[in-house]
Amino acid sequence: MMLTDTPCWQRLTTLAQSAGSLRLVDCFAVDPDRATRYAVEACGLYLDYSKQRIDAEVLDALLALADQQQVAARTASMFAGERINHTERRAVLHTALRAPRGQPLLVDGQDVNADVHAVLDRMKEFARRLRSAEYRGHRDEPFTDVVNIGIGGSDLGPRMVNESLIDFCEGPRTHYVANVDGAQLQSVLAGLDPARTLFIVTSKTFTTQETMANARAARQWLVAALGEAAVGQHFIAVSTNADEVQRFGIDRQRMFEFWDWVGGRYSVWSAVGLSLMIALGPDRHGQWLAGAHAMDAHFRSAPAASNLPVLLALLAVWNRNFLGAPSQVVAPYAQKLERFVAWLQQLEMESNGKCVHRDGRPIGVASTPALWGDVGTNGQHAFFQMLHQGSDVHPVDFILPLKADHPWPEQQNMLVANCLAQSAALMRGKSADEVRAELSSTLSGAALDAALPHRVFPGNRPSNTLLLPRLDPFHLGALMALYEHRTFVLSVLWDVNAFDQWGVELGKVLAQTVLKAMAGQGVVLDSSTRSLLNKSLTI
Repeated sequence: MMLTDTPCWQRLTTLAQSAGSLRLVDCFAVDPDRATRYAVEACGLYLDYSKQRIDAEVLDALLALADQQQVAARTASMFAGERINHTERRAVLHTALRAPRGQPLLVDGQDVNADVHAVLDRMKEFARRLRSAEYRGHRDEPFTDVVNIGIGGSDLGPRMVNESLIDFCEGPRTHYVANVDGAQLQSVLAGLDPARTLFIVTSKTFTTQETMANARAARQWLVAALGEAAVGQHFIAVSTNADEVQRFGIDRQRMFEFWDWVGGRYSVWSAVGLSLMIALGPDRHGQWLAGAHAMDAHFRSAPAASNLPVLLALLAVWNRNFLGAPSQVVAPYAQKLERFVAWLQQLEMESNGKCVHRDGRPIGVASTPALWGDVGTNGQHAFFQMLHQGSDVHPVDFILPLKADHPWPEQQNMLVANCLAQSAALMRGKSADEVRAELSSTLSGAALDAALPHRVFPGNRPSNTLLLPRLDPFHLGALMALYEHRTFVLSVLWDVNAFDQWGVELGKVLAQTVLKAMAGQGVVLDSSTRSLLNKSLTI
C-alpha cells in the first residue's frame, strides 16, 4: 500500500483541507491555556509548539500516524543494534557512543559498550597527556595547536561543537580544515609553529579524497620544517584502516578507531571528536556525552505525546506533506551556534534526502525539505522579510539559550526579546485594519489605500520555540541528540533509510574520472563536462 493510501495519511489529508481556516490568534483567544497545553520539557529543554497550525484533532491524527508507521518498534530496533541500515547491512549505534560504562550491548557477539569505553579511555589518557604537556613534539616542545583534518561529519560536528562551547575550551587551540580548496589549509597553517602543531587526520577509510589531499599537504609543510622523522610524533589518525594509516607514517598506537555502525554525520560522539576531548578536557566532554544520553533515554521511553523528537518530527511532516511548506528554517538565537545550522543540514538532508522507500518503491510524497537558516538577530536583517511577507510559508524553529556567558545583560535581554517577538509576529501578523489605524494620523484617502497592502502581514505562520537554560556541554549534547532523533523519526514516518548516502558517493566517483582526464588519460566525459574542463585548462 502506498503511504498516501494509508488510513492515517488519508485522515491527515482531510484535516489539512480545513486547516486553512485555522487562525492561531483565534486559537489562543478561545484557549488561554494553549501555550502550556502544547509544550513539553525534557533534559532541560523546553519546547513550545503552540504556534503550530494544529488543534487537538490534528495532533491526535499525527500521533496515530506515528503508531501506524511503528515509530516505537523501529526505535527499539535501533537501540537493540539491529541492522536497520539495510542497504549496507549495518547496525546504527551512535547512541551507544554516549551510553554510560557497564551497559552491555552485544552486536555479532561483541560487547559494543566495552569497545566504546576502551576507546574513550584511550582518548582521555591521550588528552590528559597532551593538555599537561607530557606528550610533546619532535623537538620536545609542548603542543599549543591542534589541526583536525576531515570533511563532512568528520569536520562539521567537531567544528560546530568546538565553536559552540568555546567558553568551556581551555586546552590547546583547535583548528579545522575540510575544504579541498588549499586556501583554507594555507590560512590555518599561516599562524602556526610546526614544532608545536599536532594534526589529527580523520577518515574512516583513510582514502577520502579531500581529507587525504589536505593531510598530504600538511605533511609536506611539517616535513619541510622538522624533517621526515617528525611525522610520527605530530600526526594522529582517527580511522578504521590501519594499513593506510601506517603507510602514511602514523604508528598504529597513534590511531583511534571507530566502527562501521557509526555513520559519518553521527560520528562526532566517537573518536572523531578527539579534538573536542583535547579542547574541552575529559570532564566537560563527558558532560556533553551525558546530555546526549539523557535525550536518548527520553526518546526511548517517553510516550509519543510527550516525546520531544517524535513531536518535532510529526510537526515537520504536518508542515511539509500536508500544509505544503517548501523548507524548514532554523534560527538559533546564540552567536556561538553559528555553525549549528550547517551541522543540521548534513544531518537532515543527507539522511532523509531520499525518493524511495526502504523496499525500493517510489516514496510518492515529498521527503525532507530544504533546511536553512542563520543566527538571530542577524537573520532578521536578511531573510526574515521573506518569512513574514513572502508568498511561501516556511516554518521556523527558534532556539534560545536563556542565560548568557558574557557580562552584557542588555544585549541578552534584547536577544531574548527579539526571539520571542519574531515568533509572535509570525503568528499574529498585522491586518489591514491595524495598519489603517496606525497610519491614519499621517495618511488619508488614496495615499492611505496605496500604503495598506505593503504593510499588511498575513501572519498565521508556524514556529516552534526551544528554550535552553544555557549553552553548556550538557544542554548542547541534549540539543544535538534531539535533532538526531527527530531526523530518525522522520525517516520512519516516510519509510526511508536515513543511514546511507549513495548520492554522496556518485560525485566522488565522477571527480576521479575528471582528474584522470586532467592527467591526460583517455576517459569518457559528457560534452558539457569536457567543454568546461577544456575551458578551465586554458584560463
